[in-house]
Amino acid sequence: MFNRRTALATTSALAATVLATPLQALAQAGKKDSLTLAMTLEPPGLDPTAGAASSIAEITLYNIYETLTKINSDGSVSPLLAEGWEVSPDLKTYTFRLRKGVKFHNGEPFNAEAVKFSFDRAGGDKSTNKDKRTFASLTTQVVDEHTVVVINKDIDPDLLFLLGQATAIIVEPKSAETNAAKPVGTGPYKLGAWSRGASISLTAWPEWRQAGQVRIRRATFRFIPDPAAQVAALMAGDVDLFPRVTPRSMAQFKNNPRYQLIISGSRAKTILAINNAKKPLDDVRVRRAIAAAIDRKAVIQGAADGLGVPIGSHYVPGAFGYVDTTGINPYDPDKAKRLLAEAGIKTPLELTMTLPPAPYARQGGEVIAAQLAKVGITAKLQNVEWAQWLSGTYGNKNYDLTIISHVEPFDLGNFAKPDYYWGYHSEKFDQLYEQIKTATRPADRARLLGDAQRLLAEDCVHAFLYQPQWVTVAAKGLRGLWKDMPVFVNDLSTVSWATP
Repeated sequence: MFNRRTALATTSALAATVLATPLQALAQAGKKDSLTLAMTLEPPGLDPTAGAASSIAEITLYNIYETLTKINSDGSVSPLLAEGWEVSPDLKTYTFRLRKGVKFHNGEPFNAEAVKFSFDRAGGDKSTNKDKRTFASLTTQVVDEHTVVVINKDIDPDLLFLLGQATAIIVEPKSAETNAAKPVGTGPYKLGAWSRGASISLTAWPEWRQAGQVRIRRATFRFIPDPAAQVAALMAGDVDLFPRVTPRSMAQFKNNPRYQLIISGSRAKTILAINNAKKPLDDVRVRRAIAAAIDRKAVIQGAADGLGVPIGSHYVPGAFGYVDTTGINPYDPDKAKRLLAEAGIKTPLELTMTLPPAPYARQGGEVIAAQLAKVGITAKLQNVEWAQWLSGTYGNKNYDLTIISHVEPFDLGNFAKPDYYWGYHSEKFDQLYEQIKTATRPADRARLLGDAQRLLAEDCVHAFLYQPQWVTVAAKGLRGLWKDMPVFVNDLSTVSWATP
């Protein structure tokens, strides 16, 4: 197994998130080759190169689509569509040896041309890939049918990890534009059916290269946003596995012998995102006032039932180079009032807080609104569906405040994107991030990462809230699920039911 930390002599990518071991299916005797999973949110489409929703990858990554590398639960990286690779001494050129005899679901061959097409498309002018900037820095060259060279403009110690994420899937050129509704990949599963608003089913693809090892022949993903309905579905045995279930359900499963209850750390950052491009939120004093009005511990209790760790910047404990910045913008309501007065704000300051459907956002919004009211900020809660959040908040930047959990392990670079949805611009941060990307010595990179975290906290880009801990409820009989989850996936190819 290839470990990127060893090969590139750089930082550790600690896996820190959600895991999975499943729920109640022993009652389904005779159906040991099927699995029902549940998710809070339905994906807007099934093409992870076209949308930012993590729910897309939860269904498709490593199931329908595959990547050159595969991220494992411990954060290491191993071969997938690439059998192996060599990295040049300057750490900028990667030569991938591709797996032979692989084909796409539509019968077309997987080869170096498909890799070049996929990466060029991801970084092209018309790309809507959320990691477009990463791919725009890559030059992909075909050496022969099974050899491809990828040249990066800069050193990126995390590139092999990034090439295992959903944004780096290898797509078949002829079908790429219709992947959102009719996905075509090289993975062990094909789309069975999509009942909008209810469920998506995947069926095992008999022509996959290791089809004989796949034990789950049919997997159904059900979409259950309501916390009470989540618990009911689990208790009734309608669902076998619920990764990242609403924490409020924990008590009902904790001592139940039919289930496994697993609490895991994460690399996610739950934040009260602030639109830095809007007045008066473009004033750092106003942003600091918002942060000072928020008691993180109370938010963790109210939004996540106590399952979270306070953070002061866009980085979490356990990640390489982490520094504790929670003291930079501490809870201090009196200071919040002083900062608002200093900024010339006449209270009440009226703002809109846009809340996507996830329970942590809706529950957290109520807690934060009550806290803001005590310092003279009236936050009008605006509940929206996930598609509305993606188009209006993320896409059109039409918001003041929003609560969202960013789950990508390596996303500090978003603060260097001039058109990103939170409207933050800092030449100092841009320079720091370039230095982070090109630092080859772990000690230098750790120091720079600390500097970046402190700068984001001092600029109070957002009110950084907490690192969530995930809860998975699962049937005792399931085997082969990830213990930890550095990225949000449900890798079905290694899952099986225990023999009764």
